[in-house]
Amino acid sequence: MFAWSPSDMPGIDPNIICHRLHVNPACKPVAQKRRNFAPERVAIIEAEIHKLLAAGFIEEVSYLEWLANVVLVAKQEKGKWRVCVDYTDLNKAFPKDNFLLPRIDQLVDSTSGNQLLSFMDAYSSYNQIMMHGDDKAKTSFIIERGTYCYKVMPFGLKNAGTTYQRLVNKIFKEQIGKIMEVYVDDMLVKAPKRADHIGNLAESFSLLRQYRMKLNPNT
Repeated sequence: MFAWSPSDMPGIDPNIICHRLHVNPACKPVAQKRRNFAPERVAIIEAEIHKLLAAGFIEEVSYLEWLANVVLVAKQEKGKWRVCVDYTDLNKAFPKDNFLLPRIDQLVDSTSGNQLLSFMDAYSSYNQIMMHGDDKAKTSFIIERGTYCYKVMPFGLKNAGTTYQRLVNKIFKEQIGKIMEVYVDDMLVKAPKRADHIGNLAESFSLLRQYRMKLNPNT
């Protein structure tokens, strides 16, 4: 039920859900020219790519129409960087999913009157959903050592959050509004009576195991 590393994360069955891009065929693919980085930043990027390859999240590809660059975003922790892909061009090529996310104020209100609350979040959440085979190549990006695409749903794609919300709504369709509330990858198990909480958690954990969704043990 918990994942301590990407190797503990089998991923959600693609027959249940996978991420589609629905690119407008009238949009011309954009292949960005590779950006140059200082040697110390190249080393940071190379280390992250090594991790992604080892996790099975990306694969090397060639002969691409869509191609994006990586960008480095500073983390709050001083001296640390997050490696992201700039999907600005790709995100312009497909429509916004109008599937509505839950309203935060309503979720907050729904927690009142409960004696116990348990908070959980998914491990490497978006990466538990596979990209559709027809759309993997569109997520391609370029670095100094080569070109790669995502096999799993990456952060930075428009509509990734709504795809994840569709998944959790499907998994917990009988529990949401009763013993659970879910906002994308953040899950809350609640109980108005203390005696019911263990049973509510057990019900939630059973569904997590059934759908192979892994939780972050460090929450």
